[in-house]
Amino acid sequence: MFRSFGLALIGLLHPRIIWLTFRPFILLSLLWGILFYFIWEKSIAIMSDLITNSFITSWLADLMTTAGWDELRAVVAPLLFVGLLIPIITISLLIFIAFTSVPGVVKHLSKQKHYLSMYEAKGGGLIGSIGYSFISILICLVLLLLTLPFWWMPPMVAIIPPLLWGWLTMRLMTYDVLAQHASADERAVLISKHKWTLLIMGVISGLLGAVPTFFWATSAFALVFFPLVSFFALWVYSMVFIFSTLWFAHYLLEELRLERLNGVIDVS
Repeated sequence: MFRSFGLALIGLLHPRIIWLTFRPFILLSLLWGILFYFIWEKSIAIMSDLITNSFITSWLADLMTTAGWDELRAVVAPLLFVGLLIPIITISLLIFIAFTSVPGVVKHLSKQKHYLSMYEAKGGGLIGSIGYSFISILICLVLLLLTLPFWWMPPMVAIIPPLLWGWLTMRLMTYDVLAQHASADERAVLISKHKWTLLIMGVISGLLGAVPTFFWATSAFALVFFPLVSFFALWVYSMVFIFSTLWFAHYLLEELRLERLNGVIDVS
């Protein structure tokens, strides 16, 4: 695991990999930037009205009035809206990277001398990746909705997101980085044998990805300039996800190579 971590850090400096961190960031920034332009002010107005008039959240407005915090109403609406957008933006980026950048990273590694002679069993494909991703993301969204109220309780904002993103990262990465080289049986054997290591790697990746999430959730600057700050955070997320891809790919491809050499997995 530590060897793969070091190789991933070194690999992150390669020009091809650097481009793979910028490509999803640029495209997603354009898409979300256009969306922010049309929905930001209207969404904040709707959220403010919801806080004041909805029977579900009106207690929050009453609480602020009782405590003499009426001026905070202008902050609470953007804060709640940002809280809803953060996981959606993050998941959209993870999906985009899983389908566009992960194959590029694996293809880049497969050209390296260490992995060049590996047999490609091609046990995964686009349809399988879509189905696997859909189920994984659906489970993650359900967990996200169930845990979202606890995000505002310190230190939950630094615990729950890394666990969710870590689990989702582990699920998506283990399928996609092995899709070309491993068969379905090989993938199942590797995931079963190394599930705890892979989960730890996913959680660490989630912790790395929690840095921009924590900044978004706790910084007044990030709140006021959210549409701009979010673009920078998207690149940080992109870099973390590409690093995670490198880490998982180095680890799983090496373990697959060793299992085959030891005869544990029959490639025939």
